[in-house]
Amino acid sequence: MRIGELSERTGTPRRLLRYYEEQGLIAAARSANGYREYDARFVDRVMQIRGLLDAGLPTRIIKQILPCLDQPRIIHFADATPEMLATLELERDRMTERIECLIRNRDAVAEYLDVVRSKRRPDDAPAVPSG
Repeated sequence: MRIGELSERTGTPRRLLRYYEEQGLIAAARSANGYREYDARFVDRVMQIRGLLDAGLPTRIIKQILPCLDQPRIIHFADATPEMLATLELERDRMTERIECLIRNRDAVAEYLDVVRSKRRPDDAPAVPSG
């Protein structure tokens, strides 16, 4: 697929996809006319990259851990420094905190919905979300 299709399928701007390529996070083949051609597997890869970036990991760390996200997993980090390991542990802990916060928020919303639904009269029309 070309860069435009990858952009559409992942919701990632083309410029950002080119940046991922410059950083060695994804790779494109070149067609005879010079257009970038991406394998369909890069849809999932780009989504993984975006998730890791959203979690706060820098691209240099993402590049090192991307092989661990593939199936089957290929893990080989002869060059893993104590700094990299400490950074990964910190980021893992930050992700865990965010997950726990999301779970608390989800549970609070679910509890609110349960209470509101239990208090509704049968003749009440369902509320239409505004937005």
